[in-house]
Order: sequence, then structure tokens, then C-alpha cells
Amino acid sequence: MIIDVHAHWGPWFFTMDVAGSTLATMDRYGIDRAIVSATEAVIYDAPAGNRALAAYLETQDRLLGYVTVNPRRLREAEADLRTYLPGGRFVGVKIHTDYTGSPAGSARLREALTLVAETGRPALVHTWGASVLDLAEVCQDVPGLRVIAGHMGADGFRHAIEAARACDRLYLEPCWSHAPAGRIAEVVAGVDPDRLLFGTDATLIDPASAFGAVAAAGLPGETAERIAWRNATALFRL
Repeated sequence: MIIDVHAHWGPWFFTMDVAGSTLATMDRYGIDRAIVSATEAVIYDAPAGNRALAAYLETQDRLLGYVTVNPRRLREAEADLRTYLPGGRFVGVKIHTDYTGSPAGSARLREALTLVAETGRPALVHTWGASVLDLAEVCQDVPGLRVIAGHMGADGFRHAIEAARACDRLYLEPCWSHAPAGRIAEVVAGVDPDRLLFGTDATLIDPASAFGAVAAAGLPGETAERIAWRNATALFRL
């Protein structure tokens, strides 16, 4: 069983749609389920993208959704959370800090994540470099908030280790367009294995990158199984 907690549905605005359609990519790599955000919602218009994804998910059994939230448009975000989360097809919230101009340490993001915490659902938040430390601080300060540090800080993965140690409600997923030797093994050695997830960033990045990075870490079977699906099942209550 493999659950991809960081995937996308819909075309990108640049020529990096390398992994093809979501379902074809899943079949190619043996991914059983994926939790996806609409690229339209992430990049352009959150309500429009969420609405389109909701209609698409009604036709799919293997995909679940993230409600994408723009911290600069919280009234719309609150309406979408009320509309889509109760139906069961959306199981979490997606926030991209860069595209929305809402850094991890900003008041906007803190307000958005406070709103998310009230829903009881986890949020996948884009992190890069040391921003994962700011996300951990918000996680500590907002009661009940559970967050996934998307890309686990990318080149800031050592900051991600520190962040996960600082907040026991912060989870890490590894997708990144680079795969430095030893990155996954170092994170696994430094973090509670119950808070590690598997994500690919498909369709933006071919899942081969994440699969290869995790495989190269030579993880024990039990740890690999937790990352592949057990931790996601618990976090999203699947």
C-alpha cells in the first residue's frame, strides 16, 4: 500500500507537467491513493479550483482532496471549508505560502492555520529552507493544529528535523526536485518515525524522484511501511 499525501490535479502554467495525468502516474508507480490539490486553486483562484476538484472527485475512488486556502482571502476560505470538508472527499487543507505571498511566519498564515485547526483537519503547507522553523512555531502556538511541512524544507531538511522535534503535531514529507545523498536517512534518524509521510509532488515532479530518494535510504521494513501508508492513514483518519 502506498499513499501519496502531496499530489496535484490539473495543468500547470509552465512546462513541467512531467508526470502525465494523476491516475496514469499512480498506476505506473503502484500508488494506491493520492491526496490532491487543484493546481488552479493553488496558483490562480482557490474557490474556482476547489469547485472544479470537488466535481472531479465525485468520479474517482482513489483520489481524495485538499481544500486549498488563500490566507489573503479568508472569507472565501472559510466558506470553502464549510462546503467541502463535511462531504468526506476532502480530507485536509493545502496552503502554498509562496504563491499567496503569505510566509510561514506571517500573521496571515497564522490566522489561516487557526481557522484550519478549528476544522480538525491537517494542513499541507509549502516550506523551503528555514521557513519550516516558523511553521513549527505556529504549530506550537495554535492548539490542535496538525501540519505537514511540504518538501520538509527542501534544502532546509536539517531545519525540518529541528522543527519536528519542537512540535509533535508537525509532520514531514520529502518531495523535492533534488535528491541529495543521505537526506532521507538523516531525517528518518532524527525524527519520530510516526511523523514521516510519503509525497511526490506529482504531476509537477515525476514520482521517480521521491521513490528513488526513499529507496536509497535503505529503511527497515516497519519504518518504510509507516512512511508509505500507515502514518497517512492515521493522520487523515482514512
